[in-house]
This record gives sequence, C-alpha cells and structure tokens, in this order.
Amino acid sequence: MIIQPGDFDDPQVRELLRQHLQGMAETSPPGHSFALDHSGLQRPDVTFLSVWDGDTLLAIGAMKELAADHGELKSMRTQKDSLRRGAATAMLEALLDLARQRGYRRVSLETGSGEAFDPALALYRKHGFKSGDAFADYVGSEFNQFLHLDLD
Repeated sequence: MIIQPGDFDDPQVRELLRQHLQGMAETSPPGHSFALDHSGLQRPDVTFLSVWDGDTLLAIGAMKELAADHGELKSMRTQKDSLRRGAATAMLEALLDLARQRGYRRVSLETGSGEAFDPALALYRKHGFKSGDAFADYVGSEFNQFLHLDLD
C-alpha cells in the first residue's frame, strides 16, 4: 500500500468522495452530516491523503487543523471491496503520524451513531480514541458522537 496526497482530479478519488457523501446522507438525517465535500477538503487547513494498491484506490482520509495543538480526522472512507485489507488502519495511522509530526496534543473526530458506524468506531477505539464532549463548532445530538485521542 502506498499513501500519498489525494488528487482531486483523479476519477477514483472523485467517485469515492461521492460515495462518502452519499453514505453520510443515507445514514444521517438532514443537517446532521458534517462530512467535508470536495471544496471543503481543499481548504488550506486540511491535508487530504489517499491509500493505493498499484493503480487502485483503497481509501481516503483527511486531517483538519483546529489549533496549533489540535487536529480533527475528517472524511475517512474505504472502498467497499477493500474492507478488511488494512487500508483504513493504514490511513488512520498515517493521519496520526501526521498529527504527531505537527505537534498536535489531541486528535478529535465527529462521527455518526448507529450500527453503520460500528466498524469505524471499533477501529478508532482500537487506536485509543475515547468518547467525549463536542468540540469545535459541533453540537451533540442522538445522531452523532465525538471521540478524542490524547497524543501526549
């Protein structure tokens, strides 16, 4: 697997982003999905990465800088036919390495609730993330939850 900056002009990247946004819309009521779209991922405070196996895109993910010592995981998505092949783990570990290189003391994420999110939650918890309070501009509801990882 190769991890590299995501290329928004690549058709596979565009398609996985489309699937990600569609999936969030299907699993979250209107107004409760905070996934970044194509333009949101191209902001200067966001680093967007992709995981490849040769010419095949396996996964995408992003890190948004909230403060000099705090990052937020955004838009992690794995191709359905790439599940259980280590792509999500590779992406998460690359993003956490990036957070450490930047000197972040904490990484947080907002995600949905419900059975559809269980595999992602298991991955995050395996890496030490713990449930916690809302952060940034998020507001908690029955449709979302917040996880945090202290890197100290």
